Amino acid sequence: MTAPLTPPHQPPPPHDATWYAQPVSHGYGEGQGMWSELRAALIILPAVVLSGVGLGLLWLWLAPRVGLVATANAVFVADTEGEQAAGADATFTLLALGFGALTAALVFWLYRRGGVAIVLSLALGGLLASGLAWLLGYWFGPEHDIAAHARAVGEGVRFDAPLELQSPAALLAWPFAAMLVHLALTALFGPRDPEPDAQWPPLT
Repeated sequence: MTAPLTPPHQPPPPHDATWYAQPVSHGYGEGQGMWSELRAALIILPAVVLSGVGLGLLWLWLAPRVGLVATANAVFVADTEGEQAAGADATFTLLALGFGALTAALVFWLYRRGGVAIVLSLALGGLLASGLAWLLGYWFGPEHDIAAHARAVGEGVRFDAPLELQSPAALLAWPFAAMLVHLALTALFGPRDPEPDAQWPPLT
């Protein structure tokens, strides 16, 4: 005589159902987070670009000037051993590093999150802001038509050369500092993913 078998249509014991059941995720949270990140990036990008005006004005104010002297036939650098041109590049680079770190810290303080879109908006905005600052320093600085300026001041009179960047690599200082500082702040103080709860098999 054999023991009765469990009919195949009956469900498994309750503890098996709770052990193997997994919640179904429809991705609603991920989608909302993505759109929130994109909205933040669309706000950050123009704000960072406009802050390039501040960099341009500070560079115009603080950068050393290259002195020129005109003769009857040519225009010469007044101080051939001076380092004013390199100083203008160094001033721009240092200011751009500071602006990059400041904008990254402000963005992290406002949003308290990382994300590819936010980091890219900081980098692209910093690059565009650096270009804007360069143009402001050039156009609002000393006269950029050297020949006309030399004729206006006369021979033997010292005047300032246009404010220019000798190395375009200085334009990368802002995006580099912004990405580095934001990634560091996110790693140190950003939100952490919750640890999964430990699940143990039921005792039988």
